[in-house]
Amino acid sequence: MTARGEAVRLDRVLFSYAETMVRFDVDFAPGEITAIMGPSGAGKSTLLNLVAGFEEPREGRVLIGGADVTAAPPSGRPVSMVFQENNLFAHLDVASNVGLGRSPALKLTASDREDVQEALTRVGLAGMTNRLPRELSGGERQRVALARVLVRDRPVLLLDEPFASLGPALRDEMLDLLAGVHAERPMTVLFVTHQPEDARKLAKNMVFVEAGMVAASGKAVDFFNNSGPEAFRRYIGAERD
Repeated sequence: MTARGEAVRLDRVLFSYAETMVRFDVDFAPGEITAIMGPSGAGKSTLLNLVAGFEEPREGRVLIGGADVTAAPPSGRPVSMVFQENNLFAHLDVASNVGLGRSPALKLTASDREDVQEALTRVGLAGMTNRLPRELSGGERQRVALARVLVRDRPVLLLDEPFASLGPALRDEMLDLLAGVHAERPMTVLFVTHQPEDARKLAKNMVFVEAGMVAASGKAVDFFNNSGPEAFRRYIGAERD
């Protein structure tokens, strides 16, 4: 399991649904964590869905590692995604839910099973292989979802507010775990969050989305100083009221 991050580019992408239209022209650096922030309904999840292939642009291109994947289905893209609800199957135990990352039909080799156990150990779930999702805490379910990412071993990881439902202590634990995993395996991570603290702690880069467009992008440290982008400063000021 050795995948390294690849650059992601949305090249003059136009996408519309209902009465909403988004336009994205943005690059994401390979092997780095980029936090994506912005008001609710601004288009953050749509941006991730365009990268993942769950949505198809009307115009423009989606590039991953320089390859045009605009017409490729989600299964044909070198991408993993973790949602807020972690997308586990209630009738499958922990090991099987992780094993799906290697084989959707769960036809696993001995090597695959070893990788599943290694991934579960890495996320702190050794010994829980036979438990069902309902027997786990919210944080443990997110750890299962992260273990599945590890066995998928894709160069791009998309995170759509995966820790939003967790309390502050559990969220900090998951952020630390994600940072540790990324240090070992530098995937390109696009991380949607509403929490400025999470972005400050985890991200090297920032993209701020407003009204269906990228209003600002750059290094995270620059966003959080007094000369950060006005739109972003206005947004986090409102969040702190």
